[in-house]
Amino acid sequence: MASSNNVSLEKITALAKRRGFIFPGSEIYGGLANVYDYGPVGVELLLNIKKLWWQRFVTRRVDILGLDTAILMNPKVWQASGHTQSFTDVMVDCKNCKLRTRADHLLENYINQKKIGFDLKKIQGLGIKELGLIFKKHKIPCPECGQSDWTEPRHFNLLFETHIGILPEKKSLTYLRGEIAQGMFVNFKNVIDSFRVLNPELEYGLPFGIAQAGKAFRNEITKGNLIFRMLEFNLAEIEYFFDPKKQNWQKIFESWRIEMEKWVFEELRLSKKNIKWRVHSEKERAHYSKHTEDLEYNFPFGFKELYGLAYRTDYDLKNHMEKSGQDLTFTDPKTGQKILPHVIEPTFGLDRTFLALLCEHYWEDKVNKRVVLKLPPKLAPFKVAVFPLLANNQNLVNKAKKVFELLKPNLATAWDARGNIGKRYYSQDEIGTPFGITIDHQTLKDKTVTLRDRDTTFQKRIKIQKLISYLSSLLR
Repeated sequence: MASSNNVSLEKITALAKRRGFIFPGSEIYGGLANVYDYGPVGVELLLNIKKLWWQRFVTRRVDILGLDTAILMNPKVWQASGHTQSFTDVMVDCKNCKLRTRADHLLENYINQKKIGFDLKKIQGLGIKELGLIFKKHKIPCPECGQSDWTEPRHFNLLFETHIGILPEKKSLTYLRGEIAQGMFVNFKNVIDSFRVLNPELEYGLPFGIAQAGKAFRNEITKGNLIFRMLEFNLAEIEYFFDPKKQNWQKIFESWRIEMEKWVFEELRLSKKNIKWRVHSEKERAHYSKHTEDLEYNFPFGFKELYGLAYRTDYDLKNHMEKSGQDLTFTDPKTGQKILPHVIEPTFGLDRTFLALLCEHYWEDKVNKRVVLKLPPKLAPFKVAVFPLLANNQNLVNKAKKVFELLKPNLATAWDARGNIGKRYYSQDEIGTPFGITIDHQTLKDKTVTLRDRDTTFQKRIKIQKLISYLSSLLR
């Protein structure tokens, strides 16, 4: 299945490997399922996504504060949050070839192949017994060996266990964080005690948010689809706290839907035809949520979750307050009343944002026989590339190096002197570099360079001394 811009995952995977966006993890040892590394170009794109997200949702807002909390936490955090009991998926094992996979994902893939008529919406949140009956009734085959001989579906916990300590008899169990939200909840008191939080009206008090971006870990067993589902992944989340007696959760929820759409359309420039919202059923919702909606993107493998938006009520603060014995209420600065805030949580998958950008902006230029990654300039790993027209002409090379050194402190700049100029252009097109600068013989005469546009291939002459200001204006 291809997305609406008709790019296959195979083409995205090939481009990602060829141009240094994504590498299979531990590849020289055969790799590790659901683990990937970001290459030299990919790490720049991922950092640009994070920086732009942070600027938009933290730096430019008065009502949201940032945190960076630890990956390892006291295991009591995960007990209080319900993750040790309820953070589970349903898996099955093929008795013939020993394949282990998530039951709902296997069933979804089978339905997508149109082998049976079944409403996909009804799959989300099905229980163990219901899934088991479907597997038996329709004799769902194993995708590896083709047999239909499965174990009974059973729950498995997604938290990664680890141990702290040197001596085996003194090691203590803890977990790699399965979500980054808990670090914000357990620091709620620290934040309000150390910082006078502002609401959108520039007054002290609710509503306000706490945000962070970082790694989370889940013991996923479903393979495939590149970086869509990984064992370790990058999230950016906001916990937006409000007074449920004074502020309507539906209005706040809707305002965050709008903010998330603005981010998607204005910053990422994803097309509206590739975006839709899906409401979680009661069975599908996480244990902490009263209402959840997914913002889905039309990936090459179909519409899947890009971001999530959940109304977590006071579930987390209430449980942590009860289990820790600490007062996690907020004191209204005007009335002195103690309030246990409720929470709306926008969650942004940064790796999935990365993948969506590759899928959305991949373009095959049939006229010029090239592949172009038409990334928004603000997100492009490199903003400009500098080329000497001839790599064996030292005068051109020396002049090109001076232009490179001029631009590098101000803009993310690539240097390329390999092969012919046409191949260099096309190489930069594939990694999304918006502009190319060529130093040619005329440069040595009048100090102008050729500036080439990635998307149109249009070229113009411009003075070297005007390059920084001109490019900066185009990249805003």
